[in-house]
Amino acid sequence: MARTVADGLWEMLVSAGVRRCYGIVGDALNPVVDAMRRNGQVDFVHVRNEEFGVFAAVAEAKLTGHPVAVCGTAGPGVAHLINGMLDALKEQVPVIVLAGDTETALMDSETIEELNPYRFFASASVYVGRLVNPDQLRTVVTSAVTAAVTRGGPAVVALPGDIAAAHAPKDRYEIRLPRPVQAPAGAQDLTAMAEMIDEADTVAVFGGQGCAGAHTEVTALAGKLGAPVGYSLKGKQFLEHDNANAVGMTGLLGYGGCHHALQHADVLLMLGTDFPFSGFLPHGRTRVIQVDRNPERLGRRVPVDLAVTGDVQATVAALLPLVEPKPDGEFLARCVEETERFHRRMRHFAEKGPRIRPIRPEYLATVLSDLAADDALFFADTGTPVIWAARHIRYGPRRRLFGSFSWASMATASPGAFGAQLAFPGRQTIALCGDGGFTMLALGDLLTEVQRRLPVVHIVLNNSGLDFVKIEQQEAGFVPFGTDFANPDFAAVAEAMGAKGIRIEDPGDVADGLAAALAHTGGPVVVDVLVDPYALAVPAHVPARTAAGFTLSAARQILAGRLDDVIDTATHNARLI
Repeated sequence: MARTVADGLWEMLVSAGVRRCYGIVGDALNPVVDAMRRNGQVDFVHVRNEEFGVFAAVAEAKLTGHPVAVCGTAGPGVAHLINGMLDALKEQVPVIVLAGDTETALMDSETIEELNPYRFFASASVYVGRLVNPDQLRTVVTSAVTAAVTRGGPAVVALPGDIAAAHAPKDRYEIRLPRPVQAPAGAQDLTAMAEMIDEADTVAVFGGQGCAGAHTEVTALAGKLGAPVGYSLKGKQFLEHDNANAVGMTGLLGYGGCHHALQHADVLLMLGTDFPFSGFLPHGRTRVIQVDRNPERLGRRVPVDLAVTGDVQATVAALLPLVEPKPDGEFLARCVEETERFHRRMRHFAEKGPRIRPIRPEYLATVLSDLAADDALFFADTGTPVIWAARHIRYGPRRRLFGSFSWASMATASPGAFGAQLAFPGRQTIALCGDGGFTMLALGDLLTEVQRRLPVVHIVLNNSGLDFVKIEQQEAGFVPFGTDFANPDFAAVAEAMGAKGIRIEDPGDVADGLAAALAHTGGPVVVDVLVDPYALAVPAHVPARTAAGFTLSAARQILAGRLDDVIDTATHNARLI
């Protein structure tokens, strides 16, 4: 059989490191999928919803660093890809999107399932190419893969079925990707950083995802400067563990002395973070140095006194010998003490958890943290699962936390854990699912996990509502509305689908139920945990407008005849309020 365009496509993708493709087959994609079958080097994961497949690909690409393919057939199939593509764009991970397209003879005729890939994918990709001639194959696919890997994000190859099945020109179909560059800041910037730091009495560090791989360098710098180290949600897993200077997070998920450190340091060193909640960053006396390898991020969240382009690990390593040590530890001690005081408050429900009904999510997360493996991979749905994952689960050199933390899509925990399990067989992959997210996307592809017999652990926080949305409504001063729904017994549903189901209603059963779930190896498990719907997480720093919003919401709820809800929220969280 003569080599087709689709054959050449897979030869190129395999040479670039693609080993898996998530998607659903159909019409325009049939020649592409048949070529993948003949190639034999790519694992095709037939999902029940293309969106689930993209979120799985995002997690796999993020954790492995290798490009991952997804596919959808023309029109409705590729439309299901768009939400996960936007997540990949925000997370800056290489996802190769193979989009089925209208046959070339029918293009621009408003035929069935036709869409313009350039217009449709423009806001969700780093590159869009459309193969309308076999001679384009090498150029378009090379451009797509290189853009996805070097720029970080999804790249689209739109492929009509007639072109995919056509003979490929004789050529060499392989891709050689460039090696990533980890360069420090320039000498002039390093000197300026050292001078500003040496002039300051107190320095604080605030780090983000760009600190991945830089734990040793950042903690060494903080130790030399007596600097408290705060972190964003993405930076927590890289900077909190084995760090005597760790002071928690800022923002509405915040805890510890991070907010005080950022607001009261003479110099704030922002490392590899594009923290979007600028209201929690200093806008007054604190001088700000920001380091990021992407110059477009410098200064866009908060005014900076020194904008530095460079890799965090390399830059901090070069900066370390240039700065003078700061012996006065009073500022650090205050921030650390505030952090320890807040941790004591957070431990209240964890310690009292076995005796409190309904089950407190703080207790659930703490027990899960104690029982999970040291190299467990945690995935948190957008919503309250992120709060408990951020506050009550410990991360270390090999433990990781992942979620849709920049795009903030619902329902990503289950597909993320699924993709990670495929990439790291046998490693614990744990999805902390909101009941809204679990019913939105995960239930259908639980069948995919059963078919693959993958031991993905789903912990469903069952509070019969969109809890985070409810909190947002109260913060804005509204009466909560449209957030409640009825749930089935998720454990029974899981059993009916061929998965293992565990239902936990009593706090005394939490430890045994989680232990059984983590020990299960015969396929996916769903742990349905009935948690307190009134659980509330109070940040270390509450902005005045937030406090005013909750007060207004409480007053409006009372006037609307919902006094019991207000009382229940207050009494269930009295220890933290």
